[in-house]
Order: sequence, then C-alpha cells, then structure tokens
Amino acid sequence: MKKNFSSTLIILILLFWATALKAQALIDLESGLVFTGYNDVRIPGDEGTLFSLKDDLIPEAEFFYRLRLNYTIKSHHTLSLLYAPLETKSEGSVPNDIFFEGVVFPANTELVGTYKFNSYRLTYRYDIVLKPRFEFGLGLTAKIRDAEIALSSAGLSSKKTNVGFVPIINFRLLWKVDDKFGLLLDGDALAAPQGRAEDVLIAATYNLSDNFRIRAGYRILEGGADNDEVYNFALFHYASVGITYTFK
Repeated sequence: MKKNFSSTLIILILLFWATALKAQALIDLESGLVFTGYNDVRIPGDEGTLFSLKDDLIPEAEFFYRLRLNYTIKSHHTLSLLYAPLETKSEGSVPNDIFFEGVVFPANTELVGTYKFNSYRLTYRYDIVLKPRFEFGLGLTAKIRDAEIALSSAGLSSKKTNVGFVPIINFRLLWKVDDKFGLLLDGDALAAPQGRAEDVLIAATYNLSDNFRIRAGYRILEGGADNDEVYNFALFHYASVGITYTFK
C-alpha cells in the first residue's frame, strides 16, 4: 500500500508540474513488457555465492511504465524529469547452497528472488542541431537509483538495498523521415571502473497531431557493479510503446 501511494503521489506531482508549465512543457508516458536477458548476483561481492536470477531462478516477463516530463527553454535547452520503476521476480531452486547477504539458503529449496531497480533522473540537454528533418542533442543526467535484491524461502529471507547517485551522459537523435514518421535514438549511458550503465531506446515515431506523438520500439537497460559489497550485472529487454503530449 505504501509503495502504491508513493508512486501515485509522484505521478500526480509530476502531472501538476507539467500542466502548470503549459506551452513549454511535454509529458511522455512509456509502457510495455520487460524481459530479463541476464541477471548475475553475488552478495557480498567477495564472499557470496554466484547465482543467476535468469538461469538458476526463472523470471517472468513484467509490465512496466515510465513517466517523463520535459521543459524546453529557447528551443535548445531542455530540462527533463524521469520516473522509471522496475521490479522483477524469479522463482526456482538450485542444487547447491547459496550464501546471500549473511544467510545460507539450503540446496534444493524453493526460492523467490526479487530484483528492484527504480530510477529517478534529472537531465539537462542542449540540442546542438535543430533542423526540419534532423535533431541531435547531448547532455548530462543526474540519476538516483533505489535498488534492492532479495532472496527468500519458506523460512528464510535476506535482502541488499542501495540508494546512490550516478552521473550519466544523455543523448538524443531524431530523424524525421517526413512530416509524420521519424526514427528516434534516445538514452543515457556511461562506463567507469566502478561499473557501467546503459539505458537506450530505438523507436519509430508517428505524429498524430501537433500535440500528440506515438512511438513503438525496443529499449535496452544494462549495467552493474563489481566490488566487495555487491557483484551484480543485469540486462533487460523492453518491448516499448509510448505517447507524448506537447502543451501548445
């Protein structure tokens, strides 16, 4: 209940913010299905048991949604807020003990694994090129991640949570094939010695009107970290559809 209330409150605040900005604002809703490509976990990173939330425990495709609000100043400068929750569950058993975050889960025990990676992002982007058929911009995203990996069985449970800040490079490229159709490449990505993160969408777009644009495409979310606390690298595939409304 608390989780649902928090999500609803955030959405209502963002919707109010977008409405208040009127002509200079854009609101974007994205939804669809997300599939696990891989999800390898070892916690602690130096002593835990390595296991997979994709291959050892089996995940199901999950419904997802994302909400983004943009505010453009003098055509070239765009500020953006993104709320992107993600949660998947995996179930199954493994033929060996798993030592996970201080708890030993015996072999052949039915397990439930939960992977949560909620993302809150503030982006500034400068559109370097703004032409009738081509747009390209670069920027910087300040990302706050609210992550949790949990494992449970009939009598045992353990979880690792992490809230952290990550700066990421933002980019956007839009090729307008004609007045209606376009191709969009949009995302955030960065690699460093501590880990990496990529969240990239490629989609076909269609203008329904001056205000409404729809799209359909593929999103990839990948990244992770390797340190004494946590070893986790995960890949997710998104079948994505979206709708954008521009306040005129």
